[in-house]
Order: sequence, then C-alpha cells, then structure tokens
Amino acid sequence: MSKEMNPQPPEKLTGIKLTEVPKTSVGVKAIKSALTHIKDEVGVLKGIKLLKNLNQYDGFDCPGCAWPDPDAKRAFLAEYCENGAKAVAEEATKNKVSPMFFATNSVSEMSKWSDFELGKSGRITNPMYLPEGKNNYEEISWDDAFNLIGKELNSLETPDEAIFYTSGRTSNEAAFLYQLFVRQFGTNNLPDCSNMCHESSGAALSETLGIGKGSVTLDDFNHADLVIVIGQNPGTNHPRMLTALGETKKRGGKIITINPLPEVGLMNFKDPQNPLKWIGSGQDLTDLFLQVKINGDVALLKIILKLMKEKETENPGKVFNHEFIEEKTVGLEEMLADLDSYKIEDLLPQTGLTLDKIEQATKMIIDNDNIIICWAMGLTQHKNSVDNIRELVNILLLKGSIGKKGAGTCPVRGHSNVQGDRTMGIWEKMPKQFLDKLDDTFHFQSPRKHGFDVVECIEAMHQKKAKIFFGMGGNFVSATPDTNYTAKALQNCQLTVHVSTKLNRSHLIHGKKALILPCLGRSEKDHQVSGEQFITVENSMGVVQKSQGHLSPVSEHLLSEPAIVAGLANATFKNTKVNWTELISNYDLIRNKIEKVIPGFKSYNERVRKKGGFYLPNNARENNFKPTKTGKANFTLNIPSDIKLKENQFIMMTIRTHDQYNTTIYGLNDRYRGVLNERRIIFMNAEDMKKQQLNPLDLVDLKSYFNNEERIAKGFLVVAYDIPEKCTATYFPEANVLVPINSVAHTSNTPASKTVIISIEKR
Repeated sequence: MSKEMNPQPPEKLTGIKLTEVPKTSVGVKAIKSALTHIKDEVGVLKGIKLLKNLNQYDGFDCPGCAWPDPDAKRAFLAEYCENGAKAVAEEATKNKVSPMFFATNSVSEMSKWSDFELGKSGRITNPMYLPEGKNNYEEISWDDAFNLIGKELNSLETPDEAIFYTSGRTSNEAAFLYQLFVRQFGTNNLPDCSNMCHESSGAALSETLGIGKGSVTLDDFNHADLVIVIGQNPGTNHPRMLTALGETKKRGGKIITINPLPEVGLMNFKDPQNPLKWIGSGQDLTDLFLQVKINGDVALLKIILKLMKEKETENPGKVFNHEFIEEKTVGLEEMLADLDSYKIEDLLPQTGLTLDKIEQATKMIIDNDNIIICWAMGLTQHKNSVDNIRELVNILLLKGSIGKKGAGTCPVRGHSNVQGDRTMGIWEKMPKQFLDKLDDTFHFQSPRKHGFDVVECIEAMHQKKAKIFFGMGGNFVSATPDTNYTAKALQNCQLTVHVSTKLNRSHLIHGKKALILPCLGRSEKDHQVSGEQFITVENSMGVVQKSQGHLSPVSEHLLSEPAIVAGLANATFKNTKVNWTELISNYDLIRNKIEKVIPGFKSYNERVRKKGGFYLPNNARENNFKPTKTGKANFTLNIPSDIKLKENQFIMMTIRTHDQYNTTIYGLNDRYRGVLNERRIIFMNAEDMKKQQLNPLDLVDLKSYFNNEERIAKGFLVVAYDIPEKCTATYFPEANVLVPINSVAHTSNTPASKTVIISIEKR
C-alpha cells in the first residue's frame, strides 16, 4: 500500500488536554459555544440576523443535519442547535478565499494544512482553474469553465467514463436538474453520500416494508411508550433530537440506548430553549443502557427475539401481535425457525453484555406496544449492516409497532437534504417507472444500465475506466474510505470538478486538470431573471419545505447550484429539447417538472408555500406494505457478525467529534468526551491498554488488516475510555486511511467504516 496521503507530523501532537466527561449535555455551555462561533466567524450583528431566520417558516433550512422542524409552533430565535449554529457560521464567515489567496498559496503548500486549517480559510469567491502541470489555481470565467467541462465531457468515448457525485446539501431543484443533465448526457453514474451512510437502511427497509425511508413523524415521539436509540449519538450529530426524546420522557415514555460508547447526550440534557432548565441537574433520558460491543448488534437483537419467543410460548397472544402479523406480514414461521438454530450462550459473548441486562430490555419491549426504533451509522456501516436494520424490523413487526401513532422506524439521516436528493433521482439505480416518467416529460431516452455507486466509482477511476469526476458539493476524498486508494483514483482523472462553498481537501487531490466552482450558500439570497428565488428540501421524516436565504452573497461571482447545472448543460449539449435557461429563470418551473415526474408532488408550488410545507406519501406510515415483492411486510433471516480477532487485534470504528459535522471541522475539541485540542487520538478500554503495555497519551501507529492487505495510519495518541474490551474508536476523516475499499456491506455496498480490524503499535 502507498504511504498515508497527508500524515499529520508527530510534532503537531501537542497541547492535548483531557478533561472529565460531562454528566449532562447542551445547556449553557452549548449556547456559549454556538455564540462564540457566530461571533468569531460572522460578527454579532450579522450573526443575530442569521440565527433569527434559521429553520423558521420564512427563513432558510439549516445546512447541517436533516432532523425535522416542528410542524406547529417553532421556537422564536432558537429553532437550531449548537452544531447548526456552527454550520451557518462556517457558511456565512467573513473570511474569503479569493484569487489572490490562490495565487499566494500553492496546492502543494496547502496540502500540508490540516482539514481544520483548510476549512477556516473562508468562502471561495471566484471560479478557479488548475491547468495541467501547474501548482496554483488561477481565476477563470464562468463561461470558460463551463466550456472546458463541456469539451472534456464530449471528448469521452462513452458517457460512462464520467462520474457525477452529489452531497446531501444539494436542494431538490438542483438535484433534479443535475440528475436530468446526467441522464440526458447518457449515464446513471450518480453516486452520492447516501452510499456511505444510510444506503443499508434504504436497502433493508425497502425489502421489508416497501419504502427506503423511516415511517415516523416528529409528533410520534409525543405518543411513544418506548424509544430505542441504537448506534447513534444525537447529542453531537442531531442535537435537536434530544428535545423530542425529552418530550417522550415527559409523557411517561421510556428510552433504551444501545451503543458501544455511553454518549452523554443520550444520558442527560438541559433544554437550551428553556432558560429555566439551564440550571439544576438536567433531564435524564436513558432508562436502560446496553453497552454492546462493536458489531454485536445482530447477536443482541437475536437474543431479544429468542426471549420474546420464549415469553410468547409461555403466554400465547401476550407478546406477539397476531392480528397484525396475520394480516400484514409474511415469513414469521421461517424467522422463528431460524431463531431456533441459534443458542443464547453462543450469541452472548458477541454482545459483551450480561443476560440480565438483555432480559430487562426484552421486558420493556414486551410491556409496551408503541415502539419507535432510531438508528444511524453505528448500525449502517458494517458488513452485515443490512441484517442489523432488518432485525430491528423483525422486532417491530412482532409487536405490530409500525403504521400507527407513536410507533415505527426512524433512520436518522445526516445531511440536510440527503433524503430529498434520493427522492429527486440522485441514485445510480433509479427504478424504471421514474426513468419512464423522466423520458416522457423531457422527450429523450435515459439510460437503463445501472451506474456506479461510491465504491464502484472509486474503483473505476482507479482503473482509469472513469476519466472525469464532477462533485456537486461535499468533500469526496475526506468522506470516502481508503484515503490513499481514493486519492490515487482522483489523480488518475483527466479532470476533477468540485462545486463548493469553502476550501477542502478534495480541491488539493485533483486530476490532471481541476476546477472549483463556487456556489451560493443556504443563507444567501438567490436572484434569477424573474426575481428572488427559494429552494426546497426534504427532511428525515419526509416533509418537503421551502428554504430562502436572507444574506447578500459573499461574492458577486457566485452562482446557484441550479444555475451551475444549467450552464453546464448549455455548454455540453448542442441539441437538446430542454430549455435549461428558462428553467432556472424561475424555480417554480423546475418544481412544475418535478411534479410531473415524481409521485407525491401534486400542486408542489402551491403546497410548499404553505407554512411548514407538506408530507410526502409514506406507505409504511399508512400501514400499507404493498410495494414489497410479497405485497406484505417481510420477516427476514439475518446473520450475526463473523469477525474473529487474532491476538493483539481490535475492532475500530470511526466517529465524529463534537466539533465537526461530516468532514467539516469546526474546532479541535470533543467536549462531550473530554478531549480538547487534538483529533489524532484512539479511544481504548483501560484493561486493553494494560495488556498492550500502553499508557495514556502514548504515541502509536495503527495498522488495519483486510484480505492480506495492510494499511497504516501514523501518530495517534492513546486515550483511555469507557468502551468494551477489544473495541476502539478513532475520528474520521483522519482514520479513513485504514478503511479498506473492498470491505463493504452486503446488498448496500456501504463501506464498513465501523468494523475495521486493527493492531496498535507503540512508537
């Protein structure tokens, strides 16, 4: 394997400070952190204007996570979280990356900077071009940039030699136009960030329930008897979810948390929207914490299912919802028979738990009928991640806890429109009915051959089968697995193009030629020919709502994402029946086309202008499972982890700090885990440290192992933490270099970033 792409020198590993892990989350410290970021990046007056419009009915949607806003009353001046405030501060920063910046900072020099330093440089103000063989980006006009891309695309032997990636921040309007352009160009190569996070959720839920989205609404948390949160850290990744969990508790509901780390956000929080709650001990959330080993989830869920079966046998009709099962499901007998092939004593060691703890959880499930199960990437980034989610569905189906108030599935999505992008057609495997509608509406023949997902597109670029990479947002090289391999893949390209707001690592790991196309941010006004425009987004629970920025753009040279797609199309197509210029003159015209192609968008322009927007149809929410292959909800057979660790090997999972969102690094602190001023650390169990003769803050190198391949990440500091034995955790993107490109989940092909086998070598 090649050397690490950008190792942080060991001499930089100084200044780390370890503090006590806090007992409560959010509260005054979160408010102070948010306001500090706003003051430093934006300034007080502009910051106040910014925040008062964030997540409000007539404001703009947070560019952070996809957690929904309340349908009814929204908190005045505070319908956002700490990390949401950080996200908009980053976007609206007063710092600028101008042509002069690029003239004085070469690519090779910036490559030595950390991701934090790159991001803090500021907003990109002009289109920039890196000619072949040059070391500095140069200013380029929009027309010349579009013409360059169009010429390169038209020179390809086949459209399948181009890759068109999408980040989850892209609006519905931009995503729809983007996929239309790509398919008219002639390929389905539309990988997106979902391929790396909730693709496993979509695969599992589509198979079992007939829709790849969650079934619950925000209001369901007010009616749930029991909420199970598994493989998720909402205190950092979706902080506003804590308010919903708090409402569940206020109404007498219970919460079970299942995770390898005891994340403080799920244990206790202080509601930042209620000043009376800022003092005191806060609100306890978790009633039962199951500290499962990494990738021990299927084993744990199988034990719960076996215990439920035992109780049903003892008390027929008291545990299983037979009316629901008979009317709505298939496959029960096969699933129960498969359970009999497993023994609890064989499964238990995989979990790291006592049987007593699991029995407590089982009793809570048996005793409650309205159950919501929430999960995130702690479940979706394993080789058997699809099994993880299908096993959760098995539990819900046994209880009849789906398709009714206060019950159902809740995959908590990451980026703020990642679900909307998929609805708009950003997928390499869109179904025939979508493509047929697209063809009928725009009068062309779209390709039917499936395109590349993220892993497949990296392989294609690495093998030089793909020659152009176009990224609509995101930071591809930092988000993807196997950093060195991915970097080489991008460097093999003839041209790499990134639509971006800020400088990131992917601008520095480029093809022979490279372009950076700067776009408007969510918080900025979008003026087109017919006047000021708004965009729309879909949140994690299927609500489509408008988003309209109120700030003046940071530069007069920025274009909106729809305008960039239109410019690209006009420069690429010589003969097209699509009037791209007209479509972007008024985004209502784009939405009219979406309405014709995609079910659920009837009267799109009218309904999205109503306060709070509208819900898309959801068959599982409506207790209808006809879209599955059987026409009913499907019980499934699932397989526990098959990982066998050798002596001195560990399982490593990659996680975020509290000072980042996806690949955007806001700061160097992980306040909720007591780690300040450092990112290159590895969390270890204290007993494992003793066995490895490691002391706190020892400097180590990490090696990963997969199919007789070794990968190395140098210079990490050891931190003792409350984590199960033989389990470790590191931050991404620093540890992505250890994630093998071919270690993926079955069915979804999602990189297995949460089950990396490593060894730890002291320096």
